[in-house]
Amino acid sequence: MAPTDTVTLTPLSAHTGVEVTGVDLSKPVDGEVQARLNKAFVDHSVLVLRDQNLTPHQMLDAVKLFGEVFQQHNTKFALPECPLIHYISNQDKYEDGTRYIPGAGYHTDHSNAVAPPKATVLLAIELPSSGGDTQYVNLQEAYDGLPEETKRRIDGLKAVQVYQNSHSTRKLTGLTVAAKASVSDSVIHPIVRTHPESGRKGLYINPIRIENIIGMDNSEALPLLDELLAHATQDKYQYYHKWRVGDLAMWDNRCLLHKANADYSMDEMRYLYRVMLQGDAPY
Repeated sequence: MAPTDTVTLTPLSAHTGVEVTGVDLSKPVDGEVQARLNKAFVDHSVLVLRDQNLTPHQMLDAVKLFGEVFQQHNTKFALPECPLIHYISNQDKYEDGTRYIPGAGYHTDHSNAVAPPKATVLLAIELPSSGGDTQYVNLQEAYDGLPEETKRRIDGLKAVQVYQNSHSTRKLTGLTVAAKASVSDSVIHPIVRTHPESGRKGLYINPIRIENIIGMDNSEALPLLDELLAHATQDKYQYYHKWRVGDLAMWDNRCLLHKANADYSMDEMRYLYRVMLQGDAPY
């Protein structure tokens, strides 16, 4: 069990991401270290624990330091030996035979759930020789940077979120029959969200899930959402994570967008384990 004085936290950017060394999640973690890691997660939004060599079951046990596991929507990617852990691979294909790149395009995970997951956790098992970074967008920093007039305009607005909206350019894989039965047809969430632990406000937008804004025609709503996305995805609000094998990265879906970059040879494997943690209804 690692004592807290052997644990090192190093910020990865000015506003998002912290590197953690000195913790082996295959072994017990004491309460003081657990509290320190959970605080770092809230403060930095992305927690990167280096050099983790975990089986799927060990990963499942480890993430319980941060919360309860959320059942992912698309069960076709579940590991047979540990179904709560899914895999991400660049070797899967759509029904028409074209390659499926998980995580392409800016989004936040499962925001079409009544209570979306507070966190997503990935463990890097195999990576291409270069490329394949994940970009994280800090939506609290982006909200703080909005003109006051825009903040007033969007205050109180609510959006309808679905599994895949009718105007997204990103194509998701289809749900299994069982998954369809357990996934809501639509939910309503605010487009400005208050973080339940930090109290900070942030944008809560998702280009693949938001179908419309309540009380607003799409001729007005879609340009507004495009404007907010263009503002939020400025480089100054982003942290680019360059993966290493053994990285266990956990990010806060309540205040971030993310996307995976497919800028590498598809002859090389990109394979990671994935699990999510339960969250609360946005407010």
